[in-house]
Amino acid sequence: MHPPTHVLSRDSEWSTLTEFVTHPDPHLRLGVLSGRRRVGKSYLLRALADAMDGLYVSAVAEEGPVTARRRFAGDIARYAGVNSNLLRDDADWESLFDTAISLTVQRRGAPGLLIIDELPYWMAHSPEVPGLLQLLYDRSQTGHGHNGGRVILCGSAMSVMNDLLSGTKALRGRAVVDMRLQPFDPATTARHWEIDDPATALRLHAVLGGSPGYRNLTSQPAPRNLQEFDTWVSDTVLNPGQALFSRSEAEYLLREDPQFTGSSLHYAIINAVAAGATSPAKIGGLLERDRTSLSRPIEMLTSSGYLDQTMDPLWKRRPVITVADPIIRFHNLITVPNRDRVETGASPQAWRESQPTFVSRVLGPHFEECSREWLRRHVGSAISGEARMVASTVVNDRGGRAKHEIDVIALAPGSDRATVGLIGEAKATLVRRGPADLDRLERLKAALHGQGHDVTSTRLAIFSLEGFHPDLMTTARRRGDVLLVDLPALFGRTEPPVLPK
Repeated sequence: MHPPTHVLSRDSEWSTLTEFVTHPDPHLRLGVLSGRRRVGKSYLLRALADAMDGLYVSAVAEEGPVTARRRFAGDIARYAGVNSNLLRDDADWESLFDTAISLTVQRRGAPGLLIIDELPYWMAHSPEVPGLLQLLYDRSQTGHGHNGGRVILCGSAMSVMNDLLSGTKALRGRAVVDMRLQPFDPATTARHWEIDDPATALRLHAVLGGSPGYRNLTSQPAPRNLQEFDTWVSDTVLNPGQALFSRSEAEYLLREDPQFTGSSLHYAIINAVAAGATSPAKIGGLLERDRTSLSRPIEMLTSSGYLDQTMDPLWKRRPVITVADPIIRFHNLITVPNRDRVETGASPQAWRESQPTFVSRVLGPHFEECSREWLRRHVGSAISGEARMVASTVVNDRGGRAKHEIDVIALAPGSDRATVGLIGEAKATLVRRGPADLDRLERLKAALHGQGHDVTSTRLAIFSLEGFHPDLMTTARRRGDVLLVDLPALFGRTEPPVLPK
């Protein structure tokens, strides 16, 4: 079954969910879908409920258990097409779940589908809910419960959702789907916002990321070009009167997870990473704390989706920590330093003067990650051999006097010697790239060879915001081992370059 046309770029997720629902297993089946706020979970699940004639129920924040059960009973009654007064007003959670699952199976025949969105809100006042679902599941497995029922549990509080299936928790080992919904990539974001200009779409993606729900937070039309983008930023994410104001959204996201509410240390860690601290030692230096004391909170922030933490593939002990959500990074680097001017109506001036910071510390890192993600999708056509791990790294020069960043590297790691399939440059400079960039990649390739890595079949790649000098393009065509990727290619507007094997 294909997803509805209004559901963009969720084919894989839709396929997984529909296979889960239609699986011939006669017993009750459980699935979990999580993801940060505004990423499109509810939109996807509502579409699934419509397609499968299922019952979609959403919990409500700051609602007590009695009111929550009453609301749940009302949803069940509407689904059944009866007056809600016909249901017991004092029905407990177990009987409500039992009734809801039974109705979904009876309504369309097995399998039936019950979706519970924002489950952590119920768990805040009724922690017994997962245990009751476990009870219904176990009864079904032994032939004493529901036949053909399907239940999907969803939530935005990542620490709660991660804990749902962990350790000795009630639902451990009982869910057959555990999916985290990811934001849109730049190309899908451009389609969602109906932006035809790749340069404008990339900058919007660098500010907001790919969470589709942000479009509903602004009454401003989407920017069509870079000039409109500057005005759009001043009128939205730098406008205290708008719901999309970065300070309001950043605070909302950080308080979404009850595990971090009121924790100044967690907020301080995120701020330090946004300011450029990419390792526990650097974070500890900014916060004047011992790095070992930060291990646990950094791990919690990473598992909850606030931080990304990757290991440098050539330096196994060198973690690289970044802020996962672009709008939090934008808030810390652009809004916070200009808070007084933004709050007094001088957002256009503040934005103009923030351009160097935006290009170097927001757009630049974002462009690098978009380039790595592009290569992950096209690695089969760009690289020969088994070099499939795509990341960034640092390499020492031959004299060991300086370290040089490699923005994009694809390799097949070995114990001490990696096979390097590709190294690439992805700097967000506002000029065309030329032969000097290719020369730098050659030097980096030689440095990797000097450290014992296999560069026999290494290709070179240059990613550019503004295109390429003709002489670089001529050299690339002549050599046959150089990949040039511009913005139209990055956004899928042109066919991806293919290198000979």
